[in-house]
Amino acid sequence: MQVNFSESCIMSSVVKPLKPSKTSPVVLLHGFDSSCLEWRCTYPLLEEAGLETWAVDILGWGFSDLERLPPCNVTSKREHFYQLWKTYIKRPMILVGPSLGAAVAVDFAVNHPEAVENLVFIDASVYAEGTGNSAKLPSIIAYAGVYLLRSIPVRLYASILALNHTSFSTIIDWTNIGRLHCLYPWWEDATVSFMVSGGYNVSTQIEQVCINAFFI
Repeated sequence: MQVNFSESCIMSSVVKPLKPSKTSPVVLLHGFDSSCLEWRCTYPLLEEAGLETWAVDILGWGFSDLERLPPCNVTSKREHFYQLWKTYIKRPMILVGPSLGAAVAVDFAVNHPEAVENLVFIDASVYAEGTGNSAKLPSIIAYAGVYLLRSIPVRLYASILALNHTSFSTIIDWTNIGRLHCLYPWWEDATVSFMVSGGYNVSTQIEQVCINAFFI
């Protein structure tokens, strides 16, 4: 993907539909520090229902190749997603955002309304004021926090909280899948870049998109 904030193209990760449809494309985002694999159980069901479905990795997370690390702030994430939409999807989309993905969706819809037909928010995280005090942390502390975020105990605990009343084998599976993208050599730098940039703060933009939004 060619973007205006990087001299080199970015090999971007996205799950494309098996075949196009006449229906509005459904584009699945993911939450904070996650990937398109968040939708691995839902995606096949949407395709079986005849929907043209895309699952996108937001810049800095997921499996896009960032060997030459670009900035991973909100502006860069938005620009990267817009170029992906402009190059491949090309039609107004139904944008699905879970958790922080809802903030990504709000920011994108406000800046590129021509690209969005409807919004679907799942357990939306849209009122947090960016990354808070993380933006002021010294670099060494930020990297220490990110290293902890990748650890198996933290990921396991997060899976237990999210998947209450689920078998332990399923929790282990989600833990392994959830941290898979963290094994990329650029992951720490990309995550710190996002944290110190201030993150998403879209609370003042919500009124501009609520008319065409669905909350779950």
